[in-house]
Amino acid sequence: MQPRNPSPAGPRGRSLRSFLLAGSAALLLSGAGTALAESSAPDSPSAFGPLVDPASLPERVDGREVVVLDIRTGVDEAGVSAYQRGHLPGARHAPYGIFRGPSENPGHRLRDAELTEVLQSLGLSGDEPVVVAHAGTGATDFGAAARVYWTLKSAGFEDLAILDGGYAAWTAEGERPLSTEVVPVVPSDAEFTLSDRWLATREEVQALSEAPDGAVLLDARPVAFFEGETQHPAAARPGTLPEASQLTHSVWFESEDSPRFNLDEARRIAAEQGLVDSAEVVSFCNSGHWAATNWFVLSEVAGVDGVKLYPESMVGWSHAGLPMENTPGVLKNFLQQLRGSKQDG
Repeated sequence: MQPRNPSPAGPRGRSLRSFLLAGSAALLLSGAGTALAESSAPDSPSAFGPLVDPASLPERVDGREVVVLDIRTGVDEAGVSAYQRGHLPGARHAPYGIFRGPSENPGHRLRDAELTEVLQSLGLSGDEPVVVAHAGTGATDFGAAARVYWTLKSAGFEDLAILDGGYAAWTAEGERPLSTEVVPVVPSDAEFTLSDRWLATREEVQALSEAPDGAVLLDARPVAFFEGETQHPAAARPGTLPEASQLTHSVWFESEDSPRFNLDEARRIAAEQGLVDSAEVVSFCNSGHWAATNWFVLSEVAGVDGVKLYPESMVGWSHAGLPMENTPGVLKNFLQQLRGSKQDG
């Protein structure tokens, strides 16, 4: 069965190239990110999130103190972390890596014991409102915030938001306070379980790839990955899932380097891509990073029901030896493995 390759003629499988040619640049208007402080998914039970603007970041929600998690991972030549150089006052250090798997399978989802250990170490009980603060360096960096958000939501947190524009937006005007004080954290004793409501397992993905029945397997990677022209360093081979469609994660942003984006048209874009009325949407990429952005926009902002994330994505799938589409021949595959790719995803 042939995959739904990107095509200007078909709305569901249109690639980013086709989408841009169709005029998406007119939709992604500069400066619109500031209007998102009040945005939320249509069916969201909470007025808090899914995005919060730096100018309106609350200290408390319904009487509860807001916890800011600084997920930046940068370290300078002297070994000083980005968090140590300056962070939002009161923010807890929660580097992205603690929510991820090892280099050979970076998309690994945290098992319940691992999840509990991580969240307890951050002093979280599950009842507090949480804001995820990323670096704000661009579309790829946003994927880290989206992946942490997905993990927390799956762990039972109800009041969640991503700091729109991240640390870069917080410091852009040079007027907001920063702290270099390491915030002491008292570990919690709460137990956490990862819900499968927004999770697609390998077995489920395999079943959908064989019989989609109205579901969409949505590849969040750039076109070169989808078409098998390049691959993640940890993947066994290039290519995509059988029956996959493609919608690059960066389509929601003003540009790949933009830390903020306009989501006012998210539902319309989702409808144009044939996603709103799909029986189910499974977002995947290389390692559940870029895919988390598509999941976040569709599920949390556009309010599309039935959107799931396949965490291990193509790295895990390719090593399992399962069928793939758009996979090049043996020689080309070997050369691409030597060349590799330094991109995340």
